[in-house]
Amino acid sequence: MRILIISQYFIPETGAPQNRLFQWARLLSLKGDTVEVLTAMPNYPEMKIHPAYKGRFYFTETIQDIRIHRAWIYAGSSKAIMPRLANYFSFVFTSLMVGLFRTGNYDYVFCESPPLFLGISAYLLKVFKGARLIFNVSDLWPESAEKLGLVTNRFILRLATSLEKFMYRKSFLITGQTRGIVQNISSRFPQKKVFWFKNGADVRELEAIEFDRDLREKLGFKPGDFLLLYAGIIGYAQGLEVILEAAELLKSEPAIRFLIMGSGPEKEKLLKIKESKELGNVIFFDSRPKKEVIPFIHASDAAVIPLKKLDLFKGAIPSKIFENLALQKPVLLGVEGEAKELLIENGKAGLAFTPEDPADLAAKVLYLYTHENERKEFGKNGYDYLLKEFNPELIVNEFWNLIHA
Repeated sequence: MRILIISQYFIPETGAPQNRLFQWARLLSLKGDTVEVLTAMPNYPEMKIHPAYKGRFYFTETIQDIRIHRAWIYAGSSKAIMPRLANYFSFVFTSLMVGLFRTGNYDYVFCESPPLFLGISAYLLKVFKGARLIFNVSDLWPESAEKLGLVTNRFILRLATSLEKFMYRKSFLITGQTRGIVQNISSRFPQKKVFWFKNGADVRELEAIEFDRDLREKLGFKPGDFLLLYAGIIGYAQGLEVILEAAELLKSEPAIRFLIMGSGPEKEKLLKIKESKELGNVIFFDSRPKKEVIPFIHASDAAVIPLKKLDLFKGAIPSKIFENLALQKPVLLGVEGEAKELLIENGKAGLAFTPEDPADLAAKVLYLYTHENERKEFGKNGYDYLLKEFNPELIVNEFWNLIHA
């Protein structure tokens, strides 16, 4: 079986879809399929082309037996609608050109959405190559873009809604990252085959990464310090202000320290808040590749994973949760709905706090800080739940059986 994965985002960029798609590609390849990737020149989240790829229209490389075709993309950091559309549609065009003239024939074209507009290229490649289309939805577009205020132009929203419906109708299979996404699509398109393609984490892979056991000391922390880590995109959806506001409430507890690692459009604003509030208990770190993030998870005592308080996110499961579960770290989860039900109520992997409520987060931080035995129990529970429900090998095997039936 020959599969082409088409995604605007891929390694060596950092982020959930980048890591997830590379993991799936490797696991499918190990099962005997030929898997290739069509993606953009690395630029996310800084929105600057990485130095090794500058000045190229097309570039190909092989990483762990996965051949990767890279196409030029317009990368700009402006938040205005026209530069955003230029970013999306430049890759729609170049991915189509590279896909048509630089790649072979495939049985399946697997398209990652968002950005939803990439579906145009994926659909045309499916037609020209006689392949079946698998449309993978990691975020419901344009619904999420509208509710977050990222896209407000009514014409563009209507256009995107029409494209969304077209892509679902033309797909052989629709896959979704969460149960909520799958249920949403199934309710609107009951005749379509929809598969819950769960996120997860490979415990063996993460445990094999070497890490500096003296990292805490080298970073200047004391043995009794309690470190809470957020590592991921610093964007609009995450609502990371809640961490800084909770840190302000906990200034009287000098041992409690918040580490925020990553890049994104909201980072400068958060740095200004830290400065204005004189939050010495909040430390920012630049974005790092996955293998360099893992030592920080090892060194931390717990993870803080928030999202904004929107109904939209009641069906969301932030993928950064799973690496913490794999390394037996308890989670402070500021997400309502599916993630809370699965990971806190069923998996008992940590504590939930009300999204965008700094007082509740501060209270849950204090509880974890003063209950060491429960922290360990939460960590062990999360690890066991991950192996049972979110094991990537089992998930990919189920998907493989579905497309080979």
